[in-house]
Amino acid sequence: MGSLLIEGGCTLEGEVEISGAKNAVLPILAATLLTEELCIIRRAPQLSDVRFMGRILESLGASVHFEGDTICVQSGKIHGRGDYNLIRKMRGSVCILGPLLARLGQAEVSLPGGCVIGARPIDLHLKGMEALGAAVEIKEGYVCVRAEKLVGNQVFLGGKVGPTVLGTANVMMVAALAEGQTMIESAACEPEIVDLALFLTAMGANIQGAGSPIIKIQGVRSLHGADHEVIPDRIEAATFAIAAAATRGNVKIHRARCEHLGAVLGKLREVGVSFTRERDSLHVHGNGAIGTVDVTTQPFAGFPTDVQAQMMALMTLADGISVITERIFESRFMHVSELARLGADIVIEGRATAIVKGGRQLSGAPVMASDLRASAALVIAGLVAEGKTLVKRIYHLDRGYEKIDQKLEQLGGRVIRQEGTWAKSSASPYLSSSELLGSASQLTTRKWTDRWSSKKTVLRTRYRLLWLSRVCRRHWNPFWKPPKARVLPSWKSG
Repeated sequence: MGSLLIEGGCTLEGEVEISGAKNAVLPILAATLLTEELCIIRRAPQLSDVRFMGRILESLGASVHFEGDTICVQSGKIHGRGDYNLIRKMRGSVCILGPLLARLGQAEVSLPGGCVIGARPIDLHLKGMEALGAAVEIKEGYVCVRAEKLVGNQVFLGGKVGPTVLGTANVMMVAALAEGQTMIESAACEPEIVDLALFLTAMGANIQGAGSPIIKIQGVRSLHGADHEVIPDRIEAATFAIAAAATRGNVKIHRARCEHLGAVLGKLREVGVSFTRERDSLHVHGNGAIGTVDVTTQPFAGFPTDVQAQMMALMTLADGISVITERIFESRFMHVSELARLGADIVIEGRATAIVKGGRQLSGAPVMASDLRASAALVIAGLVAEGKTLVKRIYHLDRGYEKIDQKLEQLGGRVIRQEGTWAKSSASPYLSSSELLGSASQLTTRKWTDRWSSKKTVLRTRYRLLWLSRVCRRHWNPFWKPPKARVLPSWKSG
C-alpha cells in the first residue's frame, strides 16, 4: 500500500500536460466489444483502472495490447459472462453490459463495485434495456439480460439527481445495433458521452444529438473497427488549476479544453483567481488572496461532483465562510475528517451540505484517502500545509491521475512516492500495531527461499506487541499490583 510524502509551502510553476480522460476511455474500451474488427484507442491514460478494464475484456475473450498510451483491442470470439472477481472492483466495468447484450443477445455481469461514495444503482441502465426489448433478471449477484430481438424505442433516463452518465452510454451502445430508431430523453450531456458517440460513429453507428438532453440513434446491422483519440481529462485539468490557485502558482496547463471547464473556471474567477484561455491550454495565475464562494454540484454543464473535494481544499484557504452542497452523491464528504486532521474547520450540515470556515493555516499530518477525488483534495491541502503530510492509500489516486507525483515534481512540488507498508517518514516515523500486523501477514506470502526469515519476523512482531500490552497494563492500570513473593514451607527451605 503506497503513500505520498508531501512537503508543504511550495509554489507550483511551469507547464503540465493533461492525460486522456479516464471516464471517457472506459466506455470506449467497452464499446470495442461491439465488433470483431480491430479497434485502436490513442491518448489513453496509463491508469490502474484502464489496465483493469483491459483485464476484463481479456476475460471475455478479447485480445488487448497496451503500447504506451495506445491500446489495441480485437474482440473476436467472446462470451457474455463478466466475472465477479473482476467486475466487483470497479464501477465503470458495468458499461460492458450494453455491448454484450447488443452483440450476443445476452449477458451476465456481476453487480459493480468502485469508490465508496454512496449508492449508485444501475436501475436506469436496466430500465433502458428493457425498453429496447431485453428481459432483465438479477440472480445470485449477477445482472442477467436477454433479448431475442432488440427494437428501438423512446427511453427516458432521468433520475432523482439527474441523468445517468454510464446509463446513457450503455443504452447508446445497445441502440446502435437495435432495429429502428431509439430516442434517449434526459440523456447525460457530459463530454465523455460526446466522445463515446464520436467513437461509435467512427465504427459506423448513426447517432445525432450527443451532448444534448435528447439523443437519436438509428440502429445498423453491424459495426466495424475504428481508430480514435480520447479527449483530455477535464477533472485532471481542474485539479491542476485548483492546485495552482491554492499554492499561488503560475501554471500553464496543456490539452485543457476550456469548453469542458466552464463551471469550474467560473468559480475560480469568483474567488479571485486569474487565468488566460489559449488555443489548447489554460494559463492559471494564482497570485492573489483567495475569496469565499458557494458551490453546488450538478450534472454537466454544472459544477462537477468530481471537483467538489478539490474545491473544498481550496476554500479552507479563503478568509471567510463558504458553503458546499453535494447534489449528486449522498456520501461524498468522507474527506472532511481528513482535512480536519490538517487543521481545516469544516462542519457538515445534514447529509448534503458542508460549511467551510477558511483562513486557518493548515499543518502537515498523516491522512488517509477514502476515494479517488478525496485523495486529490488531500494532496492539494498537503501542498499548502506547513510541514510534511503523508497521504496513505494512494492506490485511489492512481486510479484516476496518471503519474501525478511526477507532474507535481516538474512544477516544483516536493512530493515523494513511498511504496509498501513499511515506508516511514518524518511525518509519521512509527507504524501502528495494525500496520505491523498487516506487514507481518504480507511477509508470510513470500517465496519458499525467504519463508523462514518471514516466520521469524512475524514471531518477533507478535512478541513485541505482547510485551507492549503488558507494559501498558502495568503502567496504566491503577489496580495492578506486583505478584506476591512465594514463601516456601519450612520443611522445603531447610
